[in-house]
Amino acid sequence: MTAMDKLEQIFTMQQALNADIRERRGLEELTHEAWIQKQMLAMLCEMAEVLEETNYKWWKNPKAVDSDALKEEMVDVLHFFVSMCLESGMDAQELYDRYLAKNAENFARQQGRSSKPGYELPDAEG
Repeated sequence: MTAMDKLEQIFTMQQALNADIRERRGLEELTHEAWIQKQMLAMLCEMAEVLEETNYKWWKNPKAVDSDALKEEMVDVLHFFVSMCLESGMDAQELYDRYLAKNAENFARQQGRSSKPGYELPDAEG
């Protein structure tokens, strides 16, 4: 199974979960906008849980990072992210294509080759 097949499988599985949640919880009438807002709020909470697993509190003694718990929280973030992609009308292929384009642009920005202002590199001779 290729990486793209795996991404498509993730999107398919998330679509099935979303449909089940909408039906089981009586959320069929929820607008696209409201669904995305709720998913974003849930994702932000999951991202905070990722942070909790990474010793961000510099004022406390660090504890060993529980790698398994950290990875579980990252998967939770992915669930909500993919759900928002689906709700916005984006499938796995479009996400992949947009990622490739944005990744190329991000490299161009860091290398000073972007037309977007604010990413010029300092003159090496100066």
